[in-house]
Amino acid sequence: MKAFAELLDRLSLTASRNAKLRLIRDHLASVPDPDRGWALAALTGGLTFKEAKANIIRRVVEERVDAELFRMSYDYVGDLAETVALIWPTLHGANREPEVSEVIEALTHAKRGEVYGLIENWLDALDADGRWALLKLVTGALRVGVSARLAWQAAADYGGVDVADIQEVWHGQEPPYVDMLAWLDGKGERPQVEAHGRFRPVMLAHPIDETTEMPRLNPVDFVAEWKWDGIRIQAVAEGDIRRLYSRTGEDISHAFPDVVEAMDFHGVIDGELIVLRDGQMGSFSDLQQRLNRKTVDAKRMAAYPAGIRAYDLLAEGDEDTRPLPFSERRARLEAFVAAIQSPHLDLSPLVQIEGWEELAELRANPPEGDARLAEGFMLKRHDSIYEAGRPKGPWFKWKRDPMLVDAVLMYAQRGHGKRSSFYSDFTFGVWTTDEVGQRVLTPVGKAYFGFTDEELKQLDKFVRNNTTDRFGPVRAVTATPEFGLVLEIAFEGLQRSTRHKSGIAMRFPRINRIRWDKPAGEADELGVLEGILIPTGT
Repeated sequence: MKAFAELLDRLSLTASRNAKLRLIRDHLASVPDPDRGWALAALTGGLTFKEAKANIIRRVVEERVDAELFRMSYDYVGDLAETVALIWPTLHGANREPEVSEVIEALTHAKRGEVYGLIENWLDALDADGRWALLKLVTGALRVGVSARLAWQAAADYGGVDVADIQEVWHGQEPPYVDMLAWLDGKGERPQVEAHGRFRPVMLAHPIDETTEMPRLNPVDFVAEWKWDGIRIQAVAEGDIRRLYSRTGEDISHAFPDVVEAMDFHGVIDGELIVLRDGQMGSFSDLQQRLNRKTVDAKRMAAYPAGIRAYDLLAEGDEDTRPLPFSERRARLEAFVAAIQSPHLDLSPLVQIEGWEELAELRANPPEGDARLAEGFMLKRHDSIYEAGRPKGPWFKWKRDPMLVDAVLMYAQRGHGKRSSFYSDFTFGVWTTDEVGQRVLTPVGKAYFGFTDEELKQLDKFVRNNTTDRFGPVRAVTATPEFGLVLEIAFEGLQRSTRHKSGIAMRFPRINRIRWDKPAGEADELGVLEGILIPTGT
């Protein structure tokens, strides 16, 4: 556990991408199997323990520490693992420290009633750093600034292979990845990747700079597609296996049984998961009714029928079509989708490009129908093969300019990890009129990013100096027409939502500017947002 704890600690303290890569690479080189593989699984989100829940950790702590002291400490620190690591009373002469593999083995097979005792004993045996690492491992909330992609790159660097090779074999392996690591050590063969139902590494696009890059590109070489506002998926149906993957390779089949059942084909489709009613696309707010659910009932499936809008064909039958040019893959995709004839599958239409100016006009003023729900355009070269990762040149994304609104800061909460000492999660609202005709604020969204470290300090100071009330970890701040902090919020779109008091939900809100210069009473009214609403179900 010491090596794992040191790895997490050092990762959390560096913002440098190259430094993080070096730390993970060194860990793979110095730590034996299976612990190094388990560390890789933890960093990539590949570990879950069914019976180990955060509420059990709280119960364990409250048996040893005054409950009110723990609550106040947790409120101040903002991170469960860090709070417990610091507040847990050291028990001298405890048993030896457990290895990472021991912890994982025990939690994997533990019954619910056994988890409490396991965690208690481990906390007794570990020092503060070890306790912190243990609880990060148990909860899965590492928050050390490492994405799965970064961990894959570190593994590729360690083995001297391309990151696409790691992605290609990754989803056919199980933690602790002994065979894969043996291959990277040069002591084994590359793991086989021909298994049916496997995930293929996705191809991603670069944002295009319309002032410097676009003038150098010939529109004749490209085709445009609408960039749909759903989630990127990969539909794999091979042999008797049918799976629906997210863009990162997470199996989400259980949440969309209606889509999986309709995958009556043999091949692999790359596309967008959307709500699809009678051939018409629903809003992202509709799709959210289906996301992040372990199960879904028939009523919800009927109200929000999911489907795939296909835009690429990665395999047809047993043939890998990724080496083919996009124009040929597209022609085969059109025939493939037409042959299936499913209400849960349609084809993403192409937009022929005559010139960049005409496309810019269409991007700014999309026609009625599904195009109003698009985020902009994808630009794809006719001759592009399907390459894993984000190659420069073949594909570009050209998103619409974000919408902007001036809102007033209403509430704040501390962040996690390195932000646990700062108020960094902000709720903001716009003005409306209540039932007695008084001008009041109504919350319309939350933002967690878009500001610099220096601006974060300024926002934190404002919250601390202007707190008016407390609701657990949440702080209400002064927000009246006469005094308040105006935030210019950028967002990608709006949908009507019955889950929010204001009746609307923002898509990807973030702080674009802090308007220290603007009086709170001059922030926008709810009517401004209602005027650009996309009705739910359209």
